[in-house]
Amino acid sequence: MFTSARNQLSGKVSSIQRGAVNDEVAITLPDGQVIVAILTHSSTESLGLQAGSEAFALIKASSVILLTDTAGVRLSTRNQLTGTVSEVVKGAVNSEVKLTVGSGTLITAIITNDSVQNLGLAAGKTATAAFKASSVIVGVKA
Repeated sequence: MFTSARNQLSGKVSSIQRGAVNDEVAITLPDGQVIVAILTHSSTESLGLQAGSEAFALIKASSVILLTDTAGVRLSTRNQLTGTVSEVVKGAVNSEVKLTVGSGTLITAIITNDSVQNLGLAAGKTATAAFKASSVIVGVKA
């Protein structure tokens, strides 16, 4: 499978909280990090998702928000993964920021060059990637 989503994370479904319309699906990555996704109940069913099944999470880089100082900050986003900036590639207006979390999981964010400067993002800097559970697309291999 090929997709345009920069963030393609594989793991195992660790839990499913069923709802009448939407389900909350938790996917545990090999390094123990957990990604939470909100899916329609019918999508959970059609994908055959259940605890222990293999799945992958897709997150567009433009859906990832970066924070550098989370002390005292409370966010409504379910997914918050802290790591180290491994690379910043600057473009004319935006930059691609790669963040290594856990034991090598890579999260890519596209943010403005002004934000890179304001946050002081550079290789080696600690940052947190945040994204909403509704921004996560879940898939399974056929």
